[in-house]
Amino acid sequence: MQKTGKITVRGIVQGVGFRPFVYAQACALGIAGTVKNLGSEVEIFARGEQFELFLAAVSRGPPLSRIDSVEVTTSLQEIPEGFFILQSGTGSMTGMIPPDVAICGECITDIFQKNGRYENYWATSCVNCGPRYSIINEIPYDRERTSMAEFPLCPVCHKEYQDPGCRRHHAQTIACSTCGPEIELSDNLGNKIEGLDPIRESAELLDAGRILAMRGIGGFHLACIEESADELKRRLGRIEQPFAIMVRPDYIDRLATVSWEERERLESPVHPIVVVKKRDPTAHAAISNLHTIGCMLPYTGLHHLLFSYLKHPLLIMTSANMPGYPMITDIDQAMAKLNRDADFFLTHNRKIVNRCDDSVLRDGYIIRLSRGIAPKRTAIDLGKHCILGVGPELNANATIYKNGFAITSPHVGNVRNPPTLEYLQETVRNLQRLLGAKFDMVAHDLHPRFLSTRFAREIASDHGLELIPVQHHRAHIAATTTGSCVGIAIDGVGYGDDGTIWGCEIFSGQVPDLRRVAHLEPSAMPGGDLATRFPERMLYGILPDNRILSLLGTRGWSDVELGVLQKQVLRGFNVMSTTSTGRVLDAAAALLGICRERTYDGEPAMKLESAAAGGHPERWDLQFTTLNGCEILSSRSLMQTAFARLQAAREGDMRVIHNIAASFQYNLARGIAQLAIHAADREGIKKIALSGGVAYNHAIRETICQEITAHSGECVINADYPLGDGCVSFGQCVYAGKLREQRN
Repeated sequence: MQKTGKITVRGIVQGVGFRPFVYAQACALGIAGTVKNLGSEVEIFARGEQFELFLAAVSRGPPLSRIDSVEVTTSLQEIPEGFFILQSGTGSMTGMIPPDVAICGECITDIFQKNGRYENYWATSCVNCGPRYSIINEIPYDRERTSMAEFPLCPVCHKEYQDPGCRRHHAQTIACSTCGPEIELSDNLGNKIEGLDPIRESAELLDAGRILAMRGIGGFHLACIEESADELKRRLGRIEQPFAIMVRPDYIDRLATVSWEERERLESPVHPIVVVKKRDPTAHAAISNLHTIGCMLPYTGLHHLLFSYLKHPLLIMTSANMPGYPMITDIDQAMAKLNRDADFFLTHNRKIVNRCDDSVLRDGYIIRLSRGIAPKRTAIDLGKHCILGVGPELNANATIYKNGFAITSPHVGNVRNPPTLEYLQETVRNLQRLLGAKFDMVAHDLHPRFLSTRFAREIASDHGLELIPVQHHRAHIAATTTGSCVGIAIDGVGYGDDGTIWGCEIFSGQVPDLRRVAHLEPSAMPGGDLATRFPERMLYGILPDNRILSLLGTRGWSDVELGVLQKQVLRGFNVMSTTSTGRVLDAAAALLGICRERTYDGEPAMKLESAAAGGHPERWDLQFTTLNGCEILSSRSLMQTAFARLQAAREGDMRVIHNIAASFQYNLARGIAQLAIHAADREGIKKIALSGGVAYNHAIRETICQEITAHSGECVINADYPLGDGCVSFGQCVYAGKLREQRN
């Protein structure tokens, strides 16, 4: 039986309390030796009668760690008596710093312990909780390489930091009110509000209906009570867009139906926003006019203290940045940009090194990959080359593949504006530095005019790297599976091989050989992007019928406007062609009068889904044709059926509207599933992969899966990455790696 040796542990072993954990195990088992951080691995020299038990414990690691490998070798190095944590050194960068996690229960108890050392201290944390990625500058993860370096430990904190029996033993974020970051309340002119307790005063201001900008772990939020929701929407110019809320744990069941799986996610170390069904679909309309509402529980000491003083049971808690733009992290920038939106500012003086938005989940699927989940590390063999995937244009992030692991950044935003492009570039630089990555290949979206594509070209040109364009929807399938499959990619927009806008694509094969075998009927988008903003244009593009012109005339369209629209479609002037599932859903929402103008991303389709939730679907006939070897589902036929049902209904009969909405979604999903099933039968394939933002729609996703399962197929959906475009950078890396493997 081995009694001595060198143990090298690789994986996510930084920022998870690994060294204190090893120390505690060594003391419990009578092991002598040392433990040391080396880059993103831990080196242990150990000697003792219970070496094998010690090795087993170390191989499991503490709760937040992720162990890739444990290597044991013999060592002639002299091992001292006792066990010691040595100063960190540099070494390989095979792991990654973990995401920020919510405050743990023990630290919450410390905050509310009367006369305790951490009583009422907002930044309380320990080795098991608190910020990680948002404060890290460099690896190895030690205090001097984080933004906590600005706060030297007081003698009492230093004693706890050195105490092996304390859970703050080597906790790099340890701080108290004597030595740690401070909190401050000021008005929107920057004048400090003098008082004994800024958090208590903030709660009083919120209860009084004021709007506060709050600096959190990864950036600024705007917060207010429900009664102030309309005012906040007015100030932001987001009249229709739903808000996320932070809710007191004992109140959430009053406003939503929460399954045990959803509750588990809400209470997990991630503490994400979870989109749940309202108990009353019409309630809390000022927060969300949908049948769903995004809820999260307090996840920092600041939040718990705020709610302990607050009289109201919930707060609107929305990102302070404009949709698609980077999180605001800097206090001066927040004061400059938010002084008209917020009445007061609750800030702290701990620097946010890496911004990070709240993660969002629905039905267990990730909508936004961010705080608590990202940086996300996935084991996958894509060869020996280092690959950068810069992502798409909307809901973008970045992924770096190196040495058998793909690391995906937190959500970046919509890379169609310079500030978000700069944030993407900053994110890539930060990840590259932390991983010690030296790129060989850069993968990007096929669209030639995306800013992310330009960024990829610049990197490749500057460093002589191979550039790999990846079609948007193939990246979706590559992110879902690398095996042989029929792939369904359903979303709003993606540049196709033929230069048109794709958005309902059925592929067959295995990455990187994914052949387009079916799709939705191409439809006209009159005015291009105007048809996205005004979905009634899309409606006429799908169904260019005089009866549609008459319908639009009753809704206020002038004869001149109708004439221009008609000629535009007839002559094909400034008209794009699209197979987009999202645009078809937009058109259905416009037909039913549910949404005539899109004011935020996905609004028409989301409102259609909410209307459909109150309806009962009926089965409609589906029409299929074949062109150029591809099977095509007719969207025009579906729209004609919906229009006929609408004309036969009594005006203002909302029950019929809900039933048509439900039927349209159901039959569109049936048709898409049949396209995939037909392809699977032709190819002799059982596995059907599903991805794309439209798959967040519960009814559409479940209908597709049920149709596939009923046909004895296997429906595969990736629960580890977003179904929307947040998976694309990962898919780009997978596609590029498999393409290089194929070439070799």
